[in-house]
Amino acid sequence: MAIRKPDDREPEPDGSRPAAKAVLTAAKAAGDTRGVALVLHGGRADSFEAVRGLHLSPARMLPFAQALRKQGGPHGLAVWTLRNRYRGWNGEDMSPVQDARWALAQISREHPGVPVYLLGHSMGGLTALSVADHPQVEAVAALAPWLSTATRVDPVAGRRILIVHGTEDRWTSPGSSLAYARRAQGVAGSVDYVALKGAGHFMLRRLGLWNSLGSGFILGAFGKVTGTEVPGAADALRTLLAASGARLPLVL
Repeated sequence: MAIRKPDDREPEPDGSRPAAKAVLTAAKAAGDTRGVALVLHGGRADSFEAVRGLHLSPARMLPFAQALRKQGGPHGLAVWTLRNRYRGWNGEDMSPVQDARWALAQISREHPGVPVYLLGHSMGGLTALSVADHPQVEAVAALAPWLSTATRVDPVAGRRILIVHGTEDRWTSPGSSLAYARRAQGVAGSVDYVALKGAGHFMLRRLGLWNSLGSGFILGAFGKVTGTEVPGAADALRTLLAASGARLPLVL
């Protein structure tokens, strides 16, 4: 199932901002839907260029969506993937936040009251943390998120949070992510921060571990809420994450 959100703003007279639509694709759970994972992709600081399916930012999240579908789908986890209208954050416009809130409204309409779990990379990580205040959101996994001292922590109040950042990231700041994690302690329900040694921004190195941490965290949160033992949310992973909150960061 695919849902499209049209751009609600008029194009610029010079055609610099093309007409664009957000695309929300839903993979249904087997049987009753007991939770929904929403996968959010990265982007640029400023760009009103329309996002295409073959762009690397949305394509980079496909392995995560596939892992969640394969491991969580049989247990009642639906997986929704959002493709933004625009490639950029675009300052005060916060284009991906608008799209993510629209996506959450669609999920709420389809599955009222069902727990939602957010997984985002880079700009998608910032977006996920920014919209975590939606009442159905239970947990957020932010991979190499684009954070700063201006990023608010109040949206994650009461939520379970995982932040994973590569130590060799040159596009977004591991230090800013760790500082955010420390600011979120005492606000969020739980905060875990994992530093991946030698990993960069685009998750090309240690991809399996990125996926195990991000997807495993979402599956573990889903299993905890539903009382379901989900393959992929291994005991060893949960033990690592539980330990890391007391001594940020956990370095792997």
